[in-house]
Amino acid sequence: MSTPTKTPDGLVIVDKPSGFTSHDVVAKMRGIARTRRVGHAGTLDPMATGVLVLGVERATKLLGHLALTEKEYLGTIRLGQTTITDDAEGEITASADASKVTREQIDAGVAELTGAIMQVPSKVSAIKIDGKRSYARVRGGEEFEIPARPVTVSSFRVYDVREATAEDGTPVVDLVVSVVCSSGTYIRALARDLGAGLGVGGHLTALRRTRVGPYKLDGARTLDQLQEELTVMPVAEAAAAAFPRWDVDAKRAGLLLNGVRLEMPEYPKGPVAVFGPDGKLLALVEDQRGKAKSLAVFG
Repeated sequence: MSTPTKTPDGLVIVDKPSGFTSHDVVAKMRGIARTRRVGHAGTLDPMATGVLVLGVERATKLLGHLALTEKEYLGTIRLGQTTITDDAEGEITASADASKVTREQIDAGVAELTGAIMQVPSKVSAIKIDGKRSYARVRGGEEFEIPARPVTVSSFRVYDVREATAEDGTPVVDLVVSVVCSSGTYIRALARDLGAGLGVGGHLTALRRTRVGPYKLDGARTLDQLQEELTVMPVAEAAAAAFPRWDVDAKRAGLLLNGVRLEMPEYPKGPVAVFGPDGKLLALVEDQRGKAKSLAVFG
């Protein structure tokens, strides 16, 4: 009788289908990988498709640190209509003729939303306000405000401007855009704010995430492909791709795994992946007054 193969530790880069929540994808992966230990690094709205990074087994320890990395998107913004969710999932709350909006005005509006900005997340989002999810407050009919948060939009580009007519007859403008941004940035909030700034309203009609940190769409697999063949990026390879690398000798590896705070070389601020002499991932650490403080141990 053959022994069931153990699920490998590592990351699974999923090309998320539209209509699935991030939790749906995690649930599906638990079945495919035959383990309960599956998590994701940063949610993706049900409407959106593209890169969703999952951790399996011990790689779940990497996820909180990966969630903080830069993300890249391709999307379509419709100017001329506002929705309750700031995307195509929600009902339309206002319409305005957007046919007179010029390319110059669009570019100026995009420039205003590029760089370090303060952004108010969408009300229909998973943000917690006083311990309760924002979308739950909306469903309960509550009146509330979400405080603006600092985010960084390092690139916001418009590739195409298309005139169209909405179902209700409103002349609208569809923009094909790409965005590179920090974690916690809402692309649908960018769509809402761009439309508001132009005086016609706006919402997101399509979104595809093409990158999370170093993990890109070309390395992603659909759920159907993963059902056929589970492709796992080994935890050591995943950490080496995402974080600066620090190689230590056997003596230091032993000390580190015994909780000794070693003096560490200088690295950019953030997690550093520590590897032993055999190339095995030992830990994720961060610099605390020149000493290595463990964030997660793998060795």
